[in-house]
Amino acid sequence: MSTNQTRQRGTAEERREAVIDAAITEFGEHGYHATSTAAIAKRAGISQPYIYALFADKETLFLACYRRGCERIRHAFAQAARGIEPGDARTAAMGTAYFDLLQSRSELLLQLQAFAAASDPTLRPAIRECFVEVMNDIRRLLGGDGDEAALFTGRGMLLNVLTALEVPDELWPRPLAEVTPQAAAG
Repeated sequence: MSTNQTRQRGTAEERREAVIDAAITEFGEHGYHATSTAAIAKRAGISQPYIYALFADKETLFLACYRRGCERIRHAFAQAARGIEPGDARTAAMGTAYFDLLQSRSELLLQLQAFAAASDPTLRPAIRECFVEVMNDIRRLLGGDGDEAALFTGRGMLLNVLTALEVPDELWPRPLAEVTPQAAAG
């Protein structure tokens, strides 16, 4: 393979990543159905037809965005759990890792939009599959306890809502109030 071919491939991969980044923001702000590929292309600084050179269709692009978010969550949990025995310390480390991910408002909103888009039967299976993979990782990393995994996930969902709505610190339950965006910044 020539250097030129490698550079072109790198450029295509970079553009693919730029499109995903732009799409995460657009889908997060407007949802699956209201987001146009023209708006994504404009945000990414490419032509709309080029999106279809990178992704088969809007559905494929949306699911690539959601998968990226799920993979980031899974990776963050695995990294946070590394070297810590299952128990309160591991749970706390994973919770902190998730809270850190919530600092990307676009990714948080995309996650919430994906749950709403699951009303579409063509999107639902892939969204469910990614979510179940995250749930299975949580369960495994927390020592196999399904109830503990469910409580951890429920707390994560509460964090999603509190963060998305920018709920004031004083309304966050303790100890969640200790890890709000405002408290973390101060």
